[in-house]
Amino acid sequence: MKDIVITGKDWKRELFVFLGCLAVAVLVNAGAIIAYTRPWYELFTQVGFTLSIALGLYLFIGLFRFIALIIKKLR
Repeated sequence: MKDIVITGKDWKRELFVFLGCLAVAVLVNAGAIIAYTRPWYELFTQVGFTLSIALGLYLFIGLFRFIALIIKKLR
């Protein structure tokens, strides 16, 4: 059976992709706070929803990355 090896470079790349998704989710949250004139402490109290949005965005981007990988392999 073949072992799967995940290198440090792969970990770092995925961490940066997720941190980018998290940054986008925080900016969306901040935009909603501004748009709906809510108090700024909601930026911290809604961190669970922000993480959920970031994870969903990460999975969504992962789907497109997987499709791109399949297309690359088929070439």
